[in-house]
Amino acid sequence: MGHNAITVSIERTVDPARLSEATVWIQAGINLANKYPGFLGSGWVRSGSSETSWHMLYRFADAKTLDAWENSPERRWWLGTGSEFAQETRTERRTGIEGWFDTPIDATEAAQPAIVPPRWKQATSIWLGFFPLNLLFTLIATYFIPGWNEWDVWLRVLVSTLVLTPIMAYWGLPTVTRWLRPWLQRPPRT
Repeated sequence: MGHNAITVSIERTVDPARLSEATVWIQAGINLANKYPGFLGSGWVRSGSSETSWHMLYRFADAKTLDAWENSPERRWWLGTGSEFAQETRTERRTGIEGWFDTPIDATEAAQPAIVPPRWKQATSIWLGFFPLNLLFTLIATYFIPGWNEWDVWLRVLVSTLVLTPIMAYWGLPTVTRWLRPWLQRPPRT
């Protein structure tokens, strides 16, 4: 059951003048979904207290139970009650917590569970992205930052991870997983 679970990620823009109403509205939606078979949990966060963008997640055991909730009259009613102050801007479905390795599925399409690659393929993908970036950064730092090799090792590691982590997160890993997608999504041989 767990390997077919589907997480839906929704980004909504909420009218900042109606914050209290939106908070109650979201909790009401969670309470409604909680009564449906297959509901595994939910949550929501805001980027900051002054942000209008809210990120919501909910998870169901499989596509069938998710569809029952998403097509229910209760959910339609609930969405209608919030339509004046909460606008959906983006929706993605994911079938594993390894979000880098899932193929996002648009909410308008039928949910087909993505194949979550085995950990060794995930590790290989990360290494294929990180090794060349780390090597390039080390070569550049050695030649262009005076005294780089004399710095304490913890300071070199701190600087390199501060520089490389965002590069890896926003460019390296998405690029590698896009290039390797056919291999990553290939079903295991039985």
